Amino acid sequence: MKSIIQMILAVCFISAAVVAGLNAKASGFERSRLLVDGKVFSVELAATPDERSRGLMFRTEMAQDAGMLFDFGSAHDISMWMKNTFISLDMLFVDKNGVIVGIEKRTVPKSETIIPTPRPVRFVLELNGGSADHFGLEVGEKVEGLPR
Repeated sequence: MKSIIQMILAVCFISAAVVAGLNAKASGFERSRLLVDGKVFSVELAATPDERSRGLMFRTEMAQDAGMLFDFGSAHDISMWMKNTFISLDMLFVDKNGVIVGIEKRTVPKSETIIPTPRPVRFVLELNGGSADHFGLEVGEKVEGLPR
């Protein structure tokens, strides 16, 4: 009986791992890890115009240590919004040197209000709403592991 239960648990574990892997691939985004003030985040990279326009739209949840990094290739004044985004986000505006130059906290899901960057930035890092406060992230801190 014990071996049957172990087999069932093993099959369940393998099935869960396969489903998790399929869900990661289904998003279509490349993944990377970033370090912000000693905290590691597993992020999806939005580097193409199509990826940046899709972003985190239609997601209903995201892991506490997850996020999305928008890479605009070079520094620009950027405008973001929350249309079709169902979860509140913290947006960290990051300059070309990897320094956080602004944070928009707890954005309003589904809002079409424009959220401008405080100055030209190369990256926008989106984390779950409340993450900046939870992890103590502040303007002036460095983000490590960014694309070159």
